[in-house]
Amino acid sequence: MRLMARSIVAALASLAGAAAVAEEARITFPQNYATEFKNYLSLDRVQNADQIIRLFANSAASEAGAAGKELPDGSVLVGEVYAAQKDGDGKVIVSDLGRRVRSKLVAIAVMEKRQGWGEKYPTQLRNGDWDFAIFSPAGKRLDKDLDACRSCHAPLATRQHVFSLEHIGK
Repeated sequence: MRLMARSIVAALASLAGAAAVAEEARITFPQNYATEFKNYLSLDRVQNADQIIRLFANSAASEAGAAGKELPDGSVLVGEVYAAQKDGDGKVIVSDLGRRVRSKLVAIAVMEKRQGWGEKYPTQLRNGDWDFAIFSPAGKRLDKDLDACRSCHAPLATRQHVFSLEHIGK
């Protein structure tokens, strides 16, 4: 009987995991972001000491940001995440400008805002109506813990849950 109960629990856990992946599929990879979105900022990634990020905003986000307005539904922000170059000892290489030196593209992070998208998340993970997805450089969805993204951005409610808000549209 216990073995059957464990099997049922395992099966339910498997289904729950499949449902979580399916819900994340609502964000699609923005194929033409590099040519159609505005690259508004490139910098050493604050949250990760061995990464660099290039940030892009679609026209809805750029126009609202330039006007100092709330980013509307349909706003899409894209972050190209690069590994920093490392020396033979595994230490991050820093240029004479004091900046990390970009190496290979490792992931593309996407934030998208749509009405009602935040309703299903608990308060500590809610980001207004923003949600997140992470893709490979080829555009394939990566199976990553998006709650890490949600919990990092959630405290930024006064900044529309965006670290780089004041740079969008500038």
